[in-house]
Amino acid sequence: MANPKLLPCDQGAIRAAASVPACAARRTWVLVAAVLGSSLAYIDESVVNVALPKLESDLHATLAAMQWVINAYTLCMSALLLIGGATADQFGRRRVFLIGVSVFATASLVCGLAPQVRTLIAARALQGVGAALLVPCSLALIAAAYDEKERWTEAHVIAGLAAGALALGAFVLIEHRSRAPMMPLELFHVRTFSGINLLTLLLYGALGGAFFFLPFLLIQARGYSALATGAVYLPFTLVLGVLSRWSGGLMDRFGARRPLIIGPVLTAAGFALLSCRAAPYPAVLLAMTVIGFGMTVTVAPLTTTALNSVPTHRTGVASGINNAVASVGSLLMIALLGTVALGVFDRSLERHLAAARASPALAQTVESARGGFVIPAMPASLPPGEQQRARAVIAASLEDTVSLVQWIACALTLMSALTAALTIEDPAPLTAAGTPPRPS
Repeated sequence: MANPKLLPCDQGAIRAAASVPACAARRTWVLVAAVLGSSLAYIDESVVNVALPKLESDLHATLAAMQWVINAYTLCMSALLLIGGATADQFGRRRVFLIGVSVFATASLVCGLAPQVRTLIAARALQGVGAALLVPCSLALIAAAYDEKERWTEAHVIAGLAAGALALGAFVLIEHRSRAPMMPLELFHVRTFSGINLLTLLLYGALGGAFFFLPFLLIQARGYSALATGAVYLPFTLVLGVLSRWSGGLMDRFGARRPLIIGPVLTAAGFALLSCRAAPYPAVLLAMTVIGFGMTVTVAPLTTTALNSVPTHRTGVASGINNAVASVGSLLMIALLGTVALGVFDRSLERHLAAARASPALAQTVESARGGFVIPAMPASLPPGEQQRARAVIAASLEDTVSLVQWIACALTLMSALTAALTIEDPAPLTAAGTPPRPS
């Protein structure tokens, strides 16, 4: 399955590096290796989503543990991307790329053989380390070969968020005092650059949170197979791929501001469609198509605006910041929405149990679903009719919860459209050379 959380600024990192003629002689194989490497890294960020219900059931894990299966990877990759790039510059792109491939492959093998969820989470974190080495090296290798033209309990969650906020504050302080910062804070003095990154945070946070919970709804509540669930992402991916060239021309005709408003609004409409209870399979495909179309309209102008809002010599770091913001947005929303979803799910179970006037045996079976997001195995002592009622209560609670998550994603996406309306300026006139003026 292609990565549904396409990061916005990959092409920016490519353009930020210089071409090295010696590498160009083997550029076809360089391109194949680099594309396969970076694709593996980004596909692995999302492809595990479809297996989450099965993993939770087979490993007897909780929803919180499943969140960490996703977030351990995203967190490590996001946190180490800049370090991975700097390491490649220091020790060589080819060497660091091969180390990244080795780490990623070894961690993938451990993931496949993991006997318990803690081992799986640790291996996923190691995968993230390997990905952080792969991605920047992949992009830099392409740039060198080709010329430019041709997220357990609430207390732990709060503590983790607090620690993350402190670490972020410390990072900002260190960067402010550094003579050669990895993330130049003066870039955020530019209104357009700050706005486009806030838009990215909201949009990719909504996308990550919504897509994390979707497989639980389709597999557990509606009974679709993993194959059918994975297939719902195809319209999203195909629309992004087929219409990418067309979307690139939108900015030439309308500038960045209008696509960055219309695209998120269309994406929000797709999330609203996904929130419909008991929607048939074609309706889910339609919703994913709408989301894909909205993201198609958004990605190209988002990338261009992020890069054009900074001086030319800052495009590499601007690209890295924007990609990191996209990953962090997804990470934060999976963590925050997970806490919200568990509370909503438990309250929904109580409400549906009360309405069903459940027997003690039925109530005990339903209560066993608390803390997770899957339908547990029905006890053999429970009559078939009661088993069916228990499954219906849990499935209805899952529908309630995921529907709310999709509405939250819809609201966040609309907020991203509002951000664009308030912070993205209309396109400036072209210079005599036919290019937009850049900040000095």
